[in-house]
Amino acid sequence: MMKSWTARPQLVTMGVVLIALATSVMIRASQVEPRVASEVEPTTYAIQGARIVTLAGRPIERGTVVISDGRIAAVGADAPIPTGAEVIEAEGLQVYPGLFDAISSLGLTEIGAVAATNDETELGDFNPQLLAAQAVHPASEHIPVARASGLTHALSVPGIGESSLVPGQASAIHLAGWTIEEMLLSRTAALVVNWPTYRLTSSGPPNFSRRSRSFAEAKKEHDEKIRQLSEWLDQARHYGAAVEKGSRDRISPDRKLEALVPVTRGELPVLVNADRVREIKEAVDFCEKQKLRMILAGGADAYKLTDLLASKKIPVVLGPIQALPSSEDEPYDIRYTTPAVLHKAGVLFALGTFNSSDSRTLPYEIGNAVSYGLPWEAALAAITKAPAEIFGVADTVGTVEVGKLGNIIVTDGDPLEIQTVVKYLFVNGRLTALDNRHLRLYEQYRARPKPATK
Repeated sequence: MMKSWTARPQLVTMGVVLIALATSVMIRASQVEPRVASEVEPTTYAIQGARIVTLAGRPIERGTVVISDGRIAAVGADAPIPTGAEVIEAEGLQVYPGLFDAISSLGLTEIGAVAATNDETELGDFNPQLLAAQAVHPASEHIPVARASGLTHALSVPGIGESSLVPGQASAIHLAGWTIEEMLLSRTAALVVNWPTYRLTSSGPPNFSRRSRSFAEAKKEHDEKIRQLSEWLDQARHYGAAVEKGSRDRISPDRKLEALVPVTRGELPVLVNADRVREIKEAVDFCEKQKLRMILAGGADAYKLTDLLASKKIPVVLGPIQALPSSEDEPYDIRYTTPAVLHKAGVLFALGTFNSSDSRTLPYEIGNAVSYGLPWEAALAAITKAPAEIFGVADTVGTVEVGKLGNIIVTDGDPLEIQTVVKYLFVNGRLTALDNRHLRLYEQYRARPKPATK
């Protein structure tokens, strides 16, 4: 017998309470909402009567999506509803693939000013063996806030934009789960490389004041970092060949070299953070010579190199669009127009917030690009289908198709519009609560006692 779904918020007990020294707010365990809305969780859901934007074909104006055992079991205007399914009456609502933040620090940082709550970076300039998944904190308050904007999964990236050359490997995660094992979408999605820049200023002992450096000095440092990266890759090739030939018992295990072997074989892409034209060209040449699969991150000047990026088939993950130009010679609206320029040139691109607390703004960032020439369908793809293709998880997420994971959202309008409300959200096929810290504080202060009238 089919039943209509009714939300029943419940109370659970948390085993661990995070105490942040920078705040005086204590969250009682009894106030924390469960991640899933029902006590005995159904295994089959049917979303009925909605407009379905699949991104795998034309939208279905009035159809049904069936999710069973975590995956999409049926999609269509006449999709049959299995007996016993939890039915969500979605007349007037819309179904979309869950949104994907292509570069974020979700789960790696909580309060920027409190070092104990941040685990984005590690000591040392070269740490390819470190995985973001090992540091993700599933109970981060930023995760449910991001879900409320329609995000169901994200790429958690360590140390991007920091000073370390290779800070570690990015992991793709679902934005729900009690443990990282429940949350994992892809443990190793890309090796992160912060491409060396020409630093013309530096600071250090004794007083750590900034001082200018000559170009020759900056170039020497820049070239040395690239030489080190080349050397590590060469060593990894020799290490991998030796292991393949059965010489493992005669060589000392090296976790850093082991982590680099899939990169040298083209099995794991390199996510290269670079913005300026010179840096991007250097990175493209380097990756081509080393036979590495490159993904460009940041790419502030990517609009100047569309022919190069398109011809080499190098995808780009752009940073936030709502930003000022990086130089006084750039057009005032260059950040807003870059997505349209890349799309027109045939460059595959996605959008990332490069942040944790700002992940909630992802759909509105790309929505602004629509006003500057980017087709709406391409904008939606940039935060759903495109990042899934770029990071090798398109077989499981990114579109609403049979066989893919049940990471979908049901909204009352266009998800790129700020006034749109996410009504239902599924992660890994589970109906997931939309409660979050922002909502709790809003309701708390909205209900505060009114001042007495005279």
